[in-house]
Amino acid sequence: MASRPCLYAFLLLLAFQSTMIKVNTVSLPPPECRQEVASTKEKFEFLLNFLILKIELFLRSSIDRGINDISPGLVQGPAPIGAAVANLDNATRKIIEEFGLASIGHLRAIVNTTLLNAPIPMPQLDISPQAYNIFLTLILNDTKKSNPPYNPYANTNSFLFAAVFASSFLNQYYAGIMPSIIGSDERQLLSAIAFYEGGVFGALRAELNARVNLTVPPFKFTVGNLTNLTAQLANQLGGCGVKDEGLIVPLQLGAENRTTSNVVPGDVNSLAYARSAREIMRIAYTTGNASRPGGLFPRGLNGALPRRIRTLKLS
Repeated sequence: MASRPCLYAFLLLLAFQSTMIKVNTVSLPPPECRQEVASTKEKFEFLLNFLILKIELFLRSSIDRGINDISPGLVQGPAPIGAAVANLDNATRKIIEEFGLASIGHLRAIVNTTLLNAPIPMPQLDISPQAYNIFLTLILNDTKKSNPPYNPYANTNSFLFAAVFASSFLNQYYAGIMPSIIGSDERQLLSAIAFYEGGVFGALRAELNARVNLTVPPFKFTVGNLTNLTAQLANQLGGCGVKDEGLIVPLQLGAENRTTSNVVPGDVNSLAYARSAREIMRIAYTTGNASRPGGLFPRGLNGALPRRIRTLKLS
């Protein structure tokens, strides 16, 4: 017969194992929300799609130039559909131009540090008012195109939503892949780019917050209302819980449950939200399905990881 101390030790071990199983079960996200298995090169390939989206949107809307106009030979591929010079106030125009130009440096640094070579293949982008209007149609839960239509180039308030969306894709993907990047040079590069993009994201959200009670012409809802609606849509399409938030949130979602202001969104500990590649594709495609292109990328994303996701029909 086992001694009493041995029996206690055995029961304690069982309890510990049971606790660990419960902890692991709770902490492990469902398969459709986990980071994909991919090489460091494939992860950089993936983020290039969204870096190019941001640059083309920012530069063409501010100074009517694309990447190759600034740095010839850095990229190669089709011109974006529907790009236009936006009706921005002068201060915002300079900020958007600055952020677009800076990201060209990020592209060049990726080519110089990783196994990727120039010219970088460009995805087919659709940054037309019609493409962005798909988002608003979904936001308004309308079966028809929203009337009046949403045009991101019409005014500063409208454009800032498109700009924040583009920065958010990068910001959340950086947060998701940072721990898994292999190679000290590659980790240092990604960290440097991610820190810069975090600043861009915060600056753009601050610009929106300064307009939080203003309307978004030609609509009657305010900037604050629209940030909440776009966050709800992103979370719905992403399919993995709350990872986007508006500028005004309930007290229980504010920092330390003490504020409704939410310029920089974060989780319960105010840590940055991370999204997997498939989550971001579901949102950018506007289809809620990572294997069904549409929205801002009508022909899908470039790179081995998106091709694998589409081939395997991973939604």
